[in-house]
Amino acid sequence: MSAVTDAVRIAAPGNPVTQSVRDSLVVAKRNLIRMSRIPEMVIFGLIQPIMFVVLFSYVFGGSMNIGGTTDPAVYREFLMAGIFAQTVTFATAGAGAGIADDMHKGLIDRFRSLPMARGAVLTGRTLADLVQTALTLFVLAVVALLVGWRTHTNFGEVLGAFGLLLLLGYAFTWVGALIGLSVRTPEAATSGGLIWLFPVTFISNAFVDSSRMTPWLQHVADWNPFSATVQACRVLFGNPGVSPSDAWPMEHPVWASLIYSVLIIVIFRTLAVRKYRSATA
Repeated sequence: MSAVTDAVRIAAPGNPVTQSVRDSLVVAKRNLIRMSRIPEMVIFGLIQPIMFVVLFSYVFGGSMNIGGTTDPAVYREFLMAGIFAQTVTFATAGAGAGIADDMHKGLIDRFRSLPMARGAVLTGRTLADLVQTALTLFVLAVVALLVGWRTHTNFGEVLGAFGLLLLLGYAFTWVGALIGLSVRTPEAATSGGLIWLFPVTFISNAFVDSSRMTPWLQHVADWNPFSATVQACRVLFGNPGVSPSDAWPMEHPVWASLIYSVLIIVIFRTLAVRKYRSATA
């Protein structure tokens, strides 16, 4: 903590944007060092998505009808975009719990006493979580390849898909930041961060073809921001997708994914920074 304090205090005043970026990177570095000293956080964060890959691939693989076939190999390719997206969104709970823990221990008050940009504390935390999410995605992709997942497009499109996943994860992390600032304990932040994630991830096209849902539920799933990113990744990976839909996000999933993620970042970053200022005022 002293290293962070010294680094921020010696920062010379300058352009507000430059100072905000510098302060955010200092806080991000502090959080990354903290994560590296608690390796079980990273290990447990990797175990859950790996379990999802194995369980969904082998338990449900032969019973899902995708594109008129129940071939488990087809379902694995259909599934992986959903598992990737679920993994990055579930990082929201950890982000909220971490911020709530900092608030509970009074660390936020110590940051407040420093000459640093107000939003830097939250931005630094979310950037550190983004790095951890990227590491988790890399390991998960290796496991997916081992169980038979394959891409059928060029390297640039594959990278674009992972970029959309990280953007979605970063956007949802700001939701977690707002939750973490709105509750009193890390336990409450974890619970609050998971309650809304389950309907978002399961009322979607992540694990089943949304065309097989009842009409009203299909409409909700097709307009779900989570579904847009999942479908965009399937397109960019060249994996089997859902049946054609006239919903705009399903017809233009890449653009829909970008628009949704940017809107979530703008809205929830604004709300989280405002909440941070009022909570520490």
